[in-house]
Amino acid sequence: MSEKVEHKPAREHHESRTERTEQAPEHREERPREERPRVERPRGQIPPDTVFIGKKPLMAYATAVMMHFNSGQNTLTVKARGQSISHAVDVVEVVRRRFFQGKLTIKEVRIASEVLGEEGDTRNVSTIEIVLEKAA
Repeated sequence: MSEKVEHKPAREHHESRTERTEQAPEHREERPREERPRVERPRGQIPPDTVFIGKKPLMAYATAVMMHFNSGQNTLTVKARGQSISHAVDVVEVVRRRFFQGKLTIKEVRIASEVLGEEGDTRNVSTIEIVLEKAA
């Protein structure tokens, strides 16, 4: 009752597996990558009494605000959009409470939305402008 089982040597088995994979059809098709033309947006002149808040550390912006007021200027606009809005509020509050206790007031706060992106790929982004005024 013993049956004879034929075993292929390992080398032959490996070669046959290689042959199968070479004959297998490609499952993934290479699609040409869609390149969008880069559109340069004209940027206007940035007013000298404006600080744009981005991803730098809070104290970098706080220092810029303090230097602006220490240079003799009396007003400054802090601008931010998107996720940087809370960062802008933090900068204003740190400068008001720590460095200019009672000497700096918030004159105006403007909030709005901007439409960003290309045709068909647009989105609304929230913006904030905080106007600060130094007491004389």
